[in-house]
Amino acid sequence: MISVVPIAPPLTLGEKRVVFRDISWEGYQQLLKIFGDRRAARLIFDRGTLEITMPLEQHEFSRCLIELLIRILVVELGLKIKTMGSTTLDRSDLERGAEPDNAYYIQNQPLVAGRTVDLATDPAPDLVVEVDITHTDINKLALYASMGVPEFWRYNGREWRIYQLENSDYLEVSVSPTFPILPKEKLYEFLAAAQLDEVEAEVNFRNWVREMTKSNQLNNQ
Repeated sequence: MISVVPIAPPLTLGEKRVVFRDISWEGYQQLLKIFGDRRAARLIFDRGTLEITMPLEQHEFSRCLIELLIRILVVELGLKIKTMGSTTLDRSDLERGAEPDNAYYIQNQPLVAGRTVDLATDPAPDLVVEVDITHTDINKLALYASMGVPEFWRYNGREWRIYQLENSDYLEVSVSPTFPILPKEKLYEFLAAAQLDEVEAEVNFRNWVREMTKSNQLNNQ
């Protein structure tokens, strides 16, 4: 188990959740249609268990700022990205479906660029991010592993945990396989700084990435 040292006290309520059990796949699909796309609530379904999450301010702050951090890294490292956001990831064969906080194609971006993703034929997103400040009844590690998501980030308002898929199961690791340049402390520093000034936090983090990239290039010469 990887040891993670919290940098902040426990945060307030981040989400409201409602759980329904013994829901069929067909019932879940009907609820998706009833709710529609223009809604704040997110649905996640795991073999009969349906959880509806209504994000609150702390959740949305963390979600948006983590997405900003990822985009800065992608741009400054010269990578490609297709942002999926909270697009519904349905797998009827698994009777599992999710609307993650953030999902991205990075390594596999060329395979899905310029078109709508179809999980029946396309690979799962390369990176999925979930902010779970309050308790969730869904085993998200098992859910995203079953979908074949290579990398899963989980943030609970205090700790950032990184999981890498190996042999159909997640192994917790200390460094992101996609962004090995990024130590966990920098995410904590970025989120803490952004609580006071998001613009300054973005500028400082972008400059840090540029400095690290330049240093790595010099060391490889």
